[in-house]
Amino acid sequence: MRIPIMAGNWKMYKTPDEAAALAAELKPLVKDAQGVEILLCPSALAIAAVGQTLNGSNILLGGQNCYPVAEGAYTGENSPAMLKAAGCSHVILGHSERRQYFNESDAFINEKTKAALEFGLVPIVCVGESLEQRESDQTFDVVGGQVEKALAGFTPAQVAGMILAYEPIWAIGTGKTASPEQAQDVHAFIRGKLAELFDKATADAVRIQYGGSVKPGNVDELMAKPDIDGALVGGASLKADSFARIVNFVKA
Repeated sequence: MRIPIMAGNWKMYKTPDEAAALAAELKPLVKDAQGVEILLCPSALAIAAVGQTLNGSNILLGGQNCYPVAEGAYTGENSPAMLKAAGCSHVILGHSERRQYFNESDAFINEKTKAALEFGLVPIVCVGESLEQRESDQTFDVVGGQVEKALAGFTPAQVAGMILAYEPIWAIGTGKTASPEQAQDVHAFIRGKLAELFDKATADAVRIQYGGSVKPGNVDELMAKPDIDGALVGGASLKADSFARIVNFVKA
């Protein structure tokens, strides 16, 4: 049985004080949530403040990115060892914004994923196609290639403990959302790809989140689909009541 995981990706929003206040507002709204994991991924500068606020709660803490070495002369970067020491349990890797604005390749994301595992972080590996790629019927080729390259060299046991996030680029921050049927089709494809690359047991174990304008108004329909195991939420996670409704989705 895969436990759904709802993750809030706060991107480059909220100062440390604002982030801590939002976390404090969210805590009582989700304290009774059952059968779901809750994760907040604030900016690196806000991790400490949010971590202190979440101490003793049922909410996990994660990073938005990491550099694939423990330490070194890499100005401006954060290592997986640092994230772990700051109280993080998860880290988002390969988000489309990292791919688009920072030219991150599948090979680099693979390196980061290896480093995250080495330091005991659960990687959330993001994949997804652009609008142009979807309209030219390349979705499965693009997403399948990203999955294969990101997970190259891992054992089935390692992959089983990872999280994948399908986030169609055309639906991120645009207000557009893949229909539950469109999302399910790609999630099912990803699970089939995992079975092909590893084995069915591994594919069945991996949680696959949907990310792309998830809101209180569409979360119930999305979560009713058999291969959607949670959500990677951007804008709607920046308001406590909105994200709480997503966490407390109505189970089908």
